[in-house]
Amino acid sequence: MSEALVDPAQTHVPDANACPAPRVIGMIGGKWKLLILQILIFQGTKRFGELRKSIDGITQTMLTNQLRALEADGLVTRKVYAEVPPRVEYSASADGLALAPVFTSMHDWWVNRSVGS
Repeated sequence: MSEALVDPAQTHVPDANACPAPRVIGMIGGKWKLLILQILIFQGTKRFGELRKSIDGITQTMLTNQLRALEADGLVTRKVYAEVPPRVEYSASADGLALAPVFTSMHDWWVNRSVGS
């Protein structure tokens, strides 16, 4: 059995009932939500078609579903313009933008990891 990498005496372990991890994972978990958030956080507002072209392999239905879920969780905002044809833009909300350090930390972890860089 492998040794623990983190000394429990030196780490605050939150009460399992109070831990927000399951809720957070539900909000941002999965391949598509992370990619959508990454684009909207670091590249700014995008139209639906721009998002779809930016995410290789995502279907229109999947993108629609993921954007709706992110909007329902308050991470993405949707603005509809009264034009013909209608123009719809998606942006990261303030809560979504607050995730930027998480993405930066994941990037730094990847760059600095010791396994097969």
